[in-house]
Amino acid sequence: MPFAPVTLSHGPSQVEYLIAGSGPGVVLVHGTFTNAEANWGELMGELAGRYTVVAPNYAGSGATTAPEVVSVDEMAEQVLAAADHAGVGRFQLAGHSLGAVIAATIAARHPDRVDSLVLHAPWVATGNRGAALFDLWRHLLETDPGALARLLPLTVLRTETVDAWNAAEFEQTVAAFAGLLDPRHVVQLAADRTADIRELLPRIVARTLVLASAYDQIVPIDEQREVADAIADAEYLEFAAGHALPLEDGPGFAKAITEFLDR
Repeated sequence: MPFAPVTLSHGPSQVEYLIAGSGPGVVLVHGTFTNAEANWGELMGELAGRYTVVAPNYAGSGATTAPEVVSVDEMAEQVLAAADHAGVGRFQLAGHSLGAVIAATIAARHPDRVDSLVLHAPWVATGNRGAALFDLWRHLLETDPGALARLLPLTVLRTETVDAWNAAEFEQTVAAFAGLLDPRHVVQLAADRTADIRELLPRIVARTLVLASAYDQIVPIDEQREVADAIADAEYLEFAAGHALPLEDGPGFAKAITEFLDR
C-alpha cells in the first residue's frame, strides 16, 4: 500500500492508505481500535466502480508511522496528506466515530476540499463520562487487552445483538476484537478524550448527512443529534443500532452512505 509523508508538530509521519477505483474522489476515515480495511473494506468494493476511494490509516493504525502524540487536527492533516498523495483534490468525505470527528474537522477547516460529508456516531466535545470511558479503555489496553476485547462487544453493540449470540459466537466476536487491538491505539484514545469540535461545526458548509445510532452506549443519541443541529441544513438518519453500526447493519450502513454520495 502507498504511504503519504506529512510533518506533524511532534515529528514526521508516513500515512499508509488504501486506494481503489477511479472517478470522483471519496475519502473514508475509520474509527478508534480499527483500521481502513476493517472499517471500510466492503464499502470500498461497492464504491470503486464509480469513485476513486481513499481510506487512510491515521496515527495508531495499520503501518502508519507517527509520533506518540497526535491531536485530532493532526489526524485531519494525515487524512489530507493521503488524499493529496493519491491525487484527490476535492472529494466526498465519510467518517465513523473518531473518524467522524476528524472528518468534521476537515470539512470545517478546508471547505474548498469537501463536496459532501457523512458523519456516523460523531460527538461535539468529550464530557466527563466520555473521558472516564476512554481512560478505562486506555487502562485496559495497557494492562489487560484481553479484558478490553471482552468489554468492547458489550458496549459497542446493541444489547439485543449480543443477547442473540450463543457462547461460541460471543467468543468469536471477542477474538475478532482482540485481533484489532494494538498498543499504539493509545494515541487514538488520547484524541478521543480531548475531542472538541463545537466551534467548528457551524463552519461546515458541505452538504451533510449525520447517521446516528439510537442505542449507542459510547456516544449517547442526544450528543449525535447535537452534531446534526449544529450543522446548517444537515440531514439526519437514525438507526436502531449500537455504536458499531457497520457490524450490526453493514448493508444498511453502506446503503445510506452510497445513496447520499450518489446524490
